[in-house]
Amino acid sequence: MSNSSADVASALPARGAGSGSVPPPAIAAARARFSSLQGDFVFLDAPGGTQTPDEVAAAVAAVYRESSGNTGAPYATSRRLEALVDEARAASARFLGCTFDEIIFGANMTSLNFTLSRTLGRQLSPGDEIVVTRLDHDANVAPWLDLASDRDLVVRHADVHGDTRLDLADLEGQLGPRTKVVAFPWAANSTGTIVDARAICDLAHRAGALAWVDAVQYAAHEPMDVQAIEADVVTCSAYKFCGPHLGIAFGRRGLLESWKPYKARPVSFEPVGHRFETGTLPYELLGGLLATYAYLDSLGGMAELADWERQLGERMLAGLPDGTQLYGLPGMVGRVPTFLINFEGVSSAQLSEELAERGFGVWSHGSYYALGLHERIGWGEALRVGLAHYNTMEEMDRFNEILAALVAKHRPTSSHESGPGALIASQHD
Repeated sequence: MSNSSADVASALPARGAGSGSVPPPAIAAARARFSSLQGDFVFLDAPGGTQTPDEVAAAVAAVYRESSGNTGAPYATSRRLEALVDEARAASARFLGCTFDEIIFGANMTSLNFTLSRTLGRQLSPGDEIVVTRLDHDANVAPWLDLASDRDLVVRHADVHGDTRLDLADLEGQLGPRTKVVAFPWAANSTGTIVDARAICDLAHRAGALAWVDAVQYAAHEPMDVQAIEADVVTCSAYKFCGPHLGIAFGRRGLLESWKPYKARPVSFEPVGHRFETGTLPYELLGGLLATYAYLDSLGGMAELADWERQLGERMLAGLPDGTQLYGLPGMVGRVPTFLINFEGVSSAQLSEELAERGFGVWSHGSYYALGLHERIGWGEALRVGLAHYNTMEEMDRFNEILAALVAKHRPTSSHESGPGALIASQHD
């Protein structure tokens, strides 16, 4: 399939004015900015990492060509790197909704989370408590478990409802006078469920605890304002929103100033976020990050993209094959466009392989690193389908058509159908 803006728009099926079948012109034209989208393969694997526009790769290469070296020297290439770091920090602050000096860069979200949780651990005492949730990716659980093992802390797990919404009453019941951190995901990497981040931050603060947010999936699909939710720490990864493999964190200034960083001497203490950046920054990736933000802005920003992704998600959900078991919320309200599905009697691993052979990239996995939710819901192994703004309605329709054919091919003849278009949400309450 050709990917020029005209060809993409004309290839989409017309379904009436206002149906949302044709993407906004800027989004349709954006496909031409990705070399990886010029073939026929359909990427439905956004939760694992999005495709990257060519301009991001070009920006990375430009830093190598024009500014290779390091900061702190009295010549042009070094000064260009210093300006680049400042620009990347300022642009990231705008993206997250915080101030310039509250931004921290790292290798990835997981590395940042281990670093920052370990730094906080210097202030914790045996018997102090951390609350995590069953909705979390393990990158926001394992650091606390390791820290608890080292420092004799207690880790508690807040539960979820059967539809994967976080059980706020259970979370509140886990809080106590020794609670020091409430760690939670803004959106689940497995089922796409969004949580009420402000409500959880408020609960944490009323208990005298820090609100520690994994925004990896949320940042990829929705506009963020970390100050509006009154978070203390927020982490995300640029490669989930068409950027380079780079972690970004926000830390509330007053909190960061109270911590002693793990860092080689002599330590630079300004801007405050820089104290927690160990070693030389990946300057070339910061160049790519700046190009990523420019790309997203050129399409109208995250709010505009979120609206289009909701339309894509509604189209996909409406066309799923009969008997689809959908884990999580049944529609697009309260979720990002990440979907976990299964079919009775049909191997998701086999479906993933055969879908790839037919030009569709989706994952089959067990826990998807959401170990607590996997234990709670018990889906075994399931397909995860994740959409990005560069997907099209035509891709949704083709995917559902091929998926239905494969499911029919492999489904046991005795399998019970639930009726046309049925979505069976898991219930475990």
